[in-house]
Amino acid sequence: MERIDVSILGRDYSMACAPSEKDALLAAIRLVDQRMVAIKGSGKIAGNERIAVTAAIQLALELLAMKAPDGPLSNIALGDFKRKIDQMNSLIDEVVGKATY
Repeated sequence: MERIDVSILGRDYSMACAPSEKDALLAAIRLVDQRMVAIKGSGKIAGNERIAVTAAIQLALELLAMKAPDGPLSNIALGDFKRKIDQMNSLIDEVVGKATY
């Protein structure tokens, strides 16, 4: 593992990651920091914890709205796909629970 020191919204953090994941982690940190700085700059939300939660929710919404670029699932958002899988798993659990051996 490699140790990296980063700054998010002016606070320093020390993290560990595999060397092969360093570039992706640094890109993620830049994205989170940029989002938090923008939220803080809007002046609508105060407090680092509230800013962090707001940024996390915004990024999660974007992630769940993402769609596959091509292929048979390109018209389904990731969040919708996950909900459908969760519904199918619940239905399977229900049916298996009612089955008698």
